[in-house]
Amino acid sequence: MIRFVHLAKGFGGTPVLVDVTFEIPEGETTVLLGQSGSGKSVLLKHIVGLLEPDQGHVEVDGDIVDQLDHDGLNALRGQIGYVFQSAALFDSLTVDQNIALGLRARGLPEPEVEARVVESLRLVELPDAGARFPAELSGGMRKRVGVARAIALRPRYILYDEPTTGLDPVTTAAMDELMIRAREESGATSIVVTHDLPSAFAVADRIAFLHEGRIRESGSAEEIRRSADPVVREFLGAPSA
Repeated sequence: MIRFVHLAKGFGGTPVLVDVTFEIPEGETTVLLGQSGSGKSVLLKHIVGLLEPDQGHVEVDGDIVDQLDHDGLNALRGQIGYVFQSAALFDSLTVDQNIALGLRARGLPEPEVEARVVESLRLVELPDAGARFPAELSGGMRKRVGVARAIALRPRYILYDEPTTGLDPVTTAAMDELMIRAREESGATSIVVTHDLPSAFAVADRIAFLHEGRIRESGSAEEIRRSADPVVREFLGAPSA
């Protein structure tokens, strides 16, 4: 389980996260929803230790992330697949090589590496893309490869940072379906950072709405849709209650 406990973080004297406390349920997809600059991606980076909190902490399976040593942090990151907004693929490597890189770093035998690469590309519906380079792929295809790389690690958690940004509506819908399928087939707990409302409600079991660095409201997707909070309703484009 992932828990945020009184987490606070600021940059240059400007607070970004303010006393954030909530839990990510196991086996579900939790969407961190809010306007750009509300602290969603900053929350995500604390989970993998890319940022250290000013106050409070993040717990992953009982471990306090910012207290882990080098080996402990590497072990934690081995349980987490991270899908970056830009896909973050290595341009000089083929799709196969990009996906295999983390697997080989773990010392997996080559037949297993090859099998996992094939299986992950099958899951994202790019079975014939392995020999291609990132520059030969569309933006949507590169993001699919990013998902394939994450799920090939067979993580307990998959973190998605703005997975539909820059995609057209058809490709966005396909990415939503992919995130749902990846959770169903892998069983991983998923956390999705987005400000894309249709995508959020398509994939979410639960939603945490961030506003001005705080969790303004959290609950099931339907509970958030029916929220009486005026700030949430304005963000959703709903008429005032």
